[in-house]
Amino acid sequence: MPGVQTVATAARFESYPMRVDYSPAPVTAPTTGRRSFLVAALVLVSVGSMMTQRGVLKSPQSAPESTPLDLAADAAAPSPAIVDPWVTVTVRPGQTLSQIFDQERLPAQDWMRILALGGDARRLLTLRAGQQLQIRKDGAGLQELVAPLDELRTLQISRTDRGFEAISIAADIERRPTFATGTITSTLWDACQGAGLTENACIRLSDVFGYDVDFGRDIRVGDRFAVIHEDLYKNGERLREGDILAAEFVNQGHSMRAVRYMDPQGNIGYYTPEGQALRKQFTKAPLDFFRITSGFSSARWHPILNVMRAHRGVDYAAPAGSPIKATGSGRIEFMGWKGGYGRVLMLRHGDRYETVYGHLSRFRSGLGVGSRVKIGDVIGYVGMSGLATAPHVHYEFRVNGKHVDPRRVVLPRADAMPRQYVDNFRAAAAPLFGQLDALDRSRAPQVN
Repeated sequence: MPGVQTVATAARFESYPMRVDYSPAPVTAPTTGRRSFLVAALVLVSVGSMMTQRGVLKSPQSAPESTPLDLAADAAAPSPAIVDPWVTVTVRPGQTLSQIFDQERLPAQDWMRILALGGDARRLLTLRAGQQLQIRKDGAGLQELVAPLDELRTLQISRTDRGFEAISIAADIERRPTFATGTITSTLWDACQGAGLTENACIRLSDVFGYDVDFGRDIRVGDRFAVIHEDLYKNGERLREGDILAAEFVNQGHSMRAVRYMDPQGNIGYYTPEGQALRKQFTKAPLDFFRITSGFSSARWHPILNVMRAHRGVDYAAPAGSPIKATGSGRIEFMGWKGGYGRVLMLRHGDRYETVYGHLSRFRSGLGVGSRVKIGDVIGYVGMSGLATAPHVHYEFRVNGKHVDPRRVVLPRADAMPRQYVDNFRAAAAPLFGQLDALDRSRAPQVN
């Protein structure tokens, strides 16, 4: 992984001792001249010894290993540079892997071989602006490449004797439970904000209870909720909110509770304390946030045609471009322009049920007649095509070909939990329901 390699260097100085012979020459027949020379030499040796003891002179044996000139030369010589073999590349808008390899002077065959690995390595075909790649290279080309795939996984590609190899490394994620409570004073969204929940968490809360509560029609001032959800942390830093583990919503005095449960087969759902699935085959409304501008009626004054006529659905107003979701899983039966409906999409759900979504501004790309969608999938976007005075979606629900009020129809529930999982569910859910009880007690008024 990227890092800085430091190289410790040490200077080595070698001394070359000088041999000096101080022994006097042998005297065979000293003469007066030689005797005078000998006396002078002895005097010089004595004086030199005294000066050495006083620090004025140094003996050749204690001479420094380098002269001042040598040390200056050594100081002027540059020390070896510390080179980091890793390079960080920040992806620019529209930049491709091949362009990055050209920029870093890496051979084109390297990126071709990497993409040929398939799997997660193919994710490098679509780089995101701002994404950071860590690259280690040498004269032979790329040695390692590290790229974040998402907030939880990292792709690491390494050169081996057998070519490039790719592995995906999952980060250690810490999950911390977090609690939030709120009371409705105007809208659910305002209450969620006041409780410190994000927009995504608010949508997930409405999804949990959206099979039983029409959040555009049923909620009242004074309704309240409690949520236990996870916060995800990576290396001690908070990433985002996780799943809702348990929740309670009190609507007009009626309490509903749900807990998230994953069975031994990996199926995930929200269940009541009795083990009943909250999920039904249909949701109540095709939008997350909306207001109802016109309800189901056998006679309504049409604002454009200026006549009395039946209104066989519900109009949900929302900002233009808001995503419209399928209220149930099914197959697209019709998709196109249909008179006053404007752009309309019709879904068939088995043999009995059909839903209709009108006045769309556009359909979601990739869909067509015969396409299958799942409950909650985005199928189009709010508009005002056809006979419409403002952006909204006209929503109809039909049972055996007959129009019924979407807000009042009894929706069929999903399959019940298998019996063999009930005991396991109760053991897993008990602590979470106990925490909801504790939140209720903490919200109760204190009696002095």
